[in-house]
Amino acid sequence: MPALPATFNDFIGNSTAIEHLRTAISSGRLPHSLILAGPSGAGKYTLALMLAMAVECERQPRDLWSNGQSLASFCGVCHNCTRIASVANLEEEVDKAVAAREELREVDKKDTRVLIQPHPDVLIIPPDPPQLLIKLGQVRTLIQSSHYLPSEAPRKVFILTASNFMKEAANSLLKVLEEPPDTVHLILLAENPGELLPTIRSRCATVRLGALPVEEIEMLLADRRPDVPPQQRTLIARLAQGAAGKALSFDLAAYIAARADAILLLHNAATEPDHTALFKMTETYRAGAEGQQKTSALLRTLSLLLEDLLLLGAGTPELVRNTDLRPELDRLNDTLNFAWIENASRGLDQVQSGLRRNLLRSLSLDAFAGQLASR
Repeated sequence: MPALPATFNDFIGNSTAIEHLRTAISSGRLPHSLILAGPSGAGKYTLALMLAMAVECERQPRDLWSNGQSLASFCGVCHNCTRIASVANLEEEVDKAVAAREELREVDKKDTRVLIQPHPDVLIIPPDPPQLLIKLGQVRTLIQSSHYLPSEAPRKVFILTASNFMKEAANSLLKVLEEPPDTVHLILLAENPGELLPTIRSRCATVRLGALPVEEIEMLLADRRPDVPPQQRTLIARLAQGAAGKALSFDLAAYIAARADAILLLHNAATEPDHTALFKMTETYRAGAEGQQKTSALLRTLSLLLEDLLLLGAGTPELVRNTDLRPELDRLNDTLNFAWIENASRGLDQVQSGLRRNLLRSLSLDAFAGQLASR
């Protein structure tokens, strides 16, 4: 089970941004509405929980920085801290909430939204399965709770773990962002803040978690995952795109399996006059939860491969991530022109958008395969 870092000093990377946030908490100036932006695996959810603990900690410990500034911290052992830390594994908590919903009567399931509440004054709102969107019912719960004073802690903290909202939910969130109560802090996590409404972004302070250098992630892997051979460490460090959390949990075998199908898609589209293999391959991605996971992995892998092809075309091969596939990428780069890669990237975005709107996976993938084949 994932565990939170014991202190802010144990959080990997982005020390300057974290110092500013800790200073804001200690001086009582933490924004009521905050966007934590950064790539998947950068530690946005972990940092959000740590900030919540620093706000709610019963002991309110402080560290002194070299310039005399007071930095907020948390004890990690008080009743408030331990309850917040208990939901460090977000995926596990969502699975438990979905399983509990499945136990309800059919008439109640439809109106029951996934919410995680480890503490009476801390509410975590993840995208609601299966559409994986933050929905109106979840935001209404947030708004209703925000109208009440905290019951056991100094503040109420709401953490929204993604930026993909239903339109009605996003519009409703604006109501509490326009005039947030003094005792409320909202933390929105976003891989791409551009997915949020401009009116939401304008009402929030934004803190960006930057990517770590490849060399730093390699050293981290050598320290935390000594079982990974050096050559694989280099590959994982590049594929993690600067995200420490992603690197530490990276399943290289699963990635390589998904990448084999992605290469098949690209190779067939580039060289084969008979495209039946494209459609035959997509059939394995159609059914159930396993198909959904395979589809997500395939799309992520395709995205990285297309980016690598663009990097080769731009004359920056040193930035290529799939370094072990360099000969294959060079061959594809000689065959596929920029317009085709741009078209494929646009089609990939459409597939991902369609899946977020719960369009049929089979239709989306077949349409994408057909788009690749019609070069």
